[in-house]
Amino acid sequence: MTVTSSAPADAPTPPLAARAAAIGGSPVRDILAVTARPEVINFAGGLPAPEFFDARGVAAAYAAVLAEAPGRALQYATTEGEPVLRAAVAERYTARGLATGADDVLITTGSQQALSLLATALVEPGDTVLVENPCYLAALQVFAFAGARVVPVPGDADGVDPDALDALVAEHRAKLLYTVPTFQNPSGRTMPAGRRAAVAAVAARRGLWIVEDDPYGELRFEGERVPWIASYPGAGDRTVVLGSFSKVMAPGLRLGWLRAPAALLRACAIAKQAADLHTPTVNQLAAAWYLEHFDLDAHVARVAGVYRERRDAMLAGLPGALPAGSTWNRPEGGMFLWVRLPSGYDATALLPGVVAQDVAYVPGAPFYGGAPEAETLRLCFVTQTPDEIAEGLRRLRLGLS
Repeated sequence: MTVTSSAPADAPTPPLAARAAAIGGSPVRDILAVTARPEVINFAGGLPAPEFFDARGVAAAYAAVLAEAPGRALQYATTEGEPVLRAAVAERYTARGLATGADDVLITTGSQQALSLLATALVEPGDTVLVENPCYLAALQVFAFAGARVVPVPGDADGVDPDALDALVAEHRAKLLYTVPTFQNPSGRTMPAGRRAAVAAVAARRGLWIVEDDPYGELRFEGERVPWIASYPGAGDRTVVLGSFSKVMAPGLRLGWLRAPAALLRACAIAKQAADLHTPTVNQLAAAWYLEHFDLDAHVARVAGVYRERRDAMLAGLPGALPAGSTWNRPEGGMFLWVRLPSGYDATALLPGVVAQDVAYVPGAPFYGGAPEAETLRLCFVTQTPDEIAEGLRRLRLGLS
């Protein structure tokens, strides 16, 4: 008699965490992958124009720090960041009217990491987080991963409505408000001073953290700079300001920071130790060297001048590119403008036909923390020349018709 035996089947691997299985990727990233063909005129990205990176200056900075202090540049560093870069960031805030010391700053691997660290330090599963409507898409992802209940705050062209904010904090016992008050992503709008003061007053009265994300504020083309929310009465001890060199120096450096009260900064530093120990030392020292030896403000002013020309080119071409009855804003800076197509249009459904014309935008629907507004879309105006913008808008008209 022959006896045969079979090995037991392997047991399945354990499943992914529920949050990893439930939260999708970024629709913006997905669109960028689809539109990577060189013939596509891409209004979908949120990328600074690469031809204006100061490659020579950045290369000189890396060469200098590797020649002068290679052991330090290539070594581990403190979690909080290199003191020379923290001091330089603090000086830039202080020079603009927000008194800041180096100890108020934590260097992060892009300001996106700063947002993730804040969610780790502040948000328990089930906590309510208030957001603008529409809202920066990656912030919605961060809060979803933290298990937060995201509630959008009604607003208008000036940002969140302070009365609505006040009512929602009381109703939901919300822990924090996330806002991009200057040249917002995706809408390009800017919150005026009076509205910022009112938001600060609500936070002080209700016991609310404010996360003030400011990656675009230095890219102002016109108008007067509006002070940070953190500078208004009642907000100083409860506002975290996020910043980045991505839009003004180079995103590939992955250098951002958060400016926060001491106890919260310490909690974020502990969270960062668990995430990546520290942001790359050589990148930090190169950025600090660049700030010492080059005029970043002059460089940003030159870039902003070109971005203004590109914004104006897009504004000039939109009336002929969009369906009758469409509306859009006129941002004073930043990288984006916001379009609302007439009622009945669906920007997501229309996108494949637009991409077929070798042009792309980002539908507005994914940016909403609540019910999406299907007729909205975001256009980035900084990565194409005026002639390319004109051609892209011609293609857009064909794709929407």
